[in-house]
Amino acid sequence: MAMTTDTHATLAVEHTPLASMPHDTHGGISNPVLGMLLFITSEVMFFGGLFAAYFSIRANASQWPPTNVETGQPFALAILPFVGPATILLILSSFTCQYAVIQIRHDDRTRFLRGMTITVVLGIIFLLAQVTDYSLLGSEGLTLSSGTYGTTYFTLTGFHGAHVFGGVIMLSVILYRGMLGQFSSRHYDAVEAASLYWHFVDVVWILLFSLLYLLPGKTAAT
Repeated sequence: MAMTTDTHATLAVEHTPLASMPHDTHGGISNPVLGMLLFITSEVMFFGGLFAAYFSIRANASQWPPTNVETGQPFALAILPFVGPATILLILSSFTCQYAVIQIRHDDRTRFLRGMTITVVLGIIFLLAQVTDYSLLGSEGLTLSSGTYGTTYFTLTGFHGAHVFGGVIMLSVILYRGMLGQFSSRHYDAVEAASLYWHFVDVVWILLFSLLYLLPGKTAAT
């Protein structure tokens, strides 16, 4: 019984045999990182298509945002109280994610787990803020069926939200495996691959935020 207790204590404080696997024995990019880079490349093309569709619809519209038929006023997207702070938190989460990567590279498991936990929490807060903002927009008359504007807005932000949700799941798995001691300075390829995906999600949102909230609209010609 004493031997079992000591073994569990060692696993909790140090690393499992999986963490002792070599990080890279052949040089170059590891398979998990390479696979993630290829996946991100396909996602760039996917979002590129969505951005192209948005610009095409916007360019062909006489007024953008269009007029809300219920209020007679153009649709308006508010940065506050949810989207602006959520954007700051998502950007911050990219830094905490990279902090976690740096710490596991230095074999500091405690700080790695701390940074990854904060990243997951910030990702969840972003999703909750987006859902709340959707509810607020719906009460103001902007829905998926609100013409091309509503369709493009909810398609762009909805697909991004789905990617954030996938990233939260991915980072949660990384966090769980880290708590089991499966990562170390010799074995952290999965951590690095997940961080690349999270940085990609962050960059996409910065572009979306700039496009949807900061880009000046078009006024209908008189």
